Order: sequence, then structure tokens, then C-alpha cells
Amino acid sequence: MSHEQEISIQPQDPDRRAVICAAGTVALGGIAAALAGPGTASAQDTQVTTRDPGSLGARLQGVQHFGLTVQNMERAYEFYTAVLGGTEVFRHGDFQGDAVQNTLLADQEILANELGVNPRTIGVPDLRGGAQRLDVRFIQFDNVVIELLQYRDADQPMGGPKAFAEPLEHMSPAFPRMMHICFYVRDDVDFNQFIADLEAESTKRGMTQVRANRIIRVSTEEERKATPLSANTNKVTVAPSDGWELIYCKGPEGEQLEFVKALGPVKKRFADALAAHLQLASAN
Repeated sequence: MSHEQEISIQPQDPDRRAVICAAGTVALGGIAAALAGPGTASAQDTQVTTRDPGSLGARLQGVQHFGLTVQNMERAYEFYTAVLGGTEVFRHGDFQGDAVQNTLLADQEILANELGVNPRTIGVPDLRGGAQRLDVRFIQFDNVVIELLQYRDADQPMGGPKAFAEPLEHMSPAFPRMMHICFYVRDDVDFNQFIADLEAESTKRGMTQVRANRIIRVSTEEERKATPLSANTNKVTVAPSDGWELIYCKGPEGEQLEFVKALGPVKKRFADALAAHLQLASAN
């Protein structure tokens, strides 16, 4: 494989535009409102405005994927395929070379120079010289793709358990820049049982970090495990998030995950917003 290898991701078929837009709406929208109290502002009617055909938004066709850098590629792959049911699109690896380094890490190298430190001390691998390599796998879900990335030392095998950099220890969702992946649970699924089954299946596979939060206060892992099944789901009844059900948990790599259902009024608000967005896009 060439040392000047470049990453090239092919765009999705334009016919998938509607589902990709839906993914962005569901995965990113509404979490702040869902957790807010009765004092929040009420929902507003969705407005369709005229979009400048030369604007940045008019040039997009939605969210293509979310990326997750992992420590153990095989463990993460097993979770997102065998546990959550995603389908591998393709995998590619051993990325290295000057073009890859510049494309992915130029800003971090500039920061290291400004700080006067070795780039390795702030987690910058040497893809340019080939001391480290990058491997990726794309996992397709119904409405969006998740990309798993692993940066590893060149002497480590693809898919192995050892990453180049140490994982972050504190993964509170309250940290600025922290992101999460949100999965949309089907309307007819028992949410409480889904969370219990998720934990059980993950534990069976040795993925002990997959532990969902509860809606009642607990201070130990034993207390969390002892809570009733009904404590698995936070059901929001306050507009504009009425009908929203959610739970937070960590994934096998310590990543922040969310699982949601959108029912009733909030489901209609998302649907109306999507319809308005697609109408606006089709007008261009």
C-alpha cells in the first residue's frame, strides 16, 4: 500500500437523502429540551423559508456518518454489528503518509509547535513516517453510518486491542466538545426491556462498560443493578419534548451513547421539521 495513500469516501446515493436527513434530525435534535423543566419555552411552528441556492446548506445532502475513535477495534466492531445489528459497508486500513497526516492532523501539529512540545505528548501519531497507522471500518444502520477508527503502532496487528494513544478517562457528557451517538428505538419496542437486554447481551460478551443509567438515584453499582425494570426509561411529558423517551449509557469503548424513542407530539414535531427541510431542499 502506498505511503502517499489518501482517504476517499464515496458519497451516498442521492436517493438516500431523505433517510440521511432523518438521521440527523433524530440523532442530534432535542436533547437539551428533553431534559429541561416546565419553565422552558413552548414549541414553535416549523417555518419553511427560502434558501439561497448558493448557500452552504444547499450544497449538502445530509449527515453521512459519525466517527468514533476506538481503543480495541474488534471489540467495538462486535458491539456495533453483533449487538446492535449494524452491517459492515467496507473496511480499509494501514493508512499512512504525508497526505494522510496533513489531512487529519495538521491543526494538532500546529498546536504542538505553538506549545513547544513533541506532538506525541498531545496524542498526535506519526502517520507521515509510518510509525503509526490508521484503520477504519464503516458500519451501516438504517439511516446513518458509523465509522470506527483505530490509530495503532505499525507493529500492532489490524483490529488489535492496543491503540496508539491512551483513552480519555473522564467522559462526562457535560464536557464541552463531548459528543454522543444516539440510536432510535422502534415505536413498538418495550424500552425498559430493550435496555435490560442490551446490558445482558453486552455483559455476556465481556463488554462490562455498557451500563445504562437509571432514572432513580443510585450511588453504587449494586444499587444500580437492583433497581426495578421500570427505572430504565426517562419519559418526558413536558412540551415541546412530550413523547420523548431516553436513556444514557457508555459503549464498550467508554463512548457516550443514547437510546431514544420519539412518540406522540414530539414525533410529529420531528416529522414536520423533516418535511419542511426536504421541501426547502427540493425547491432548490
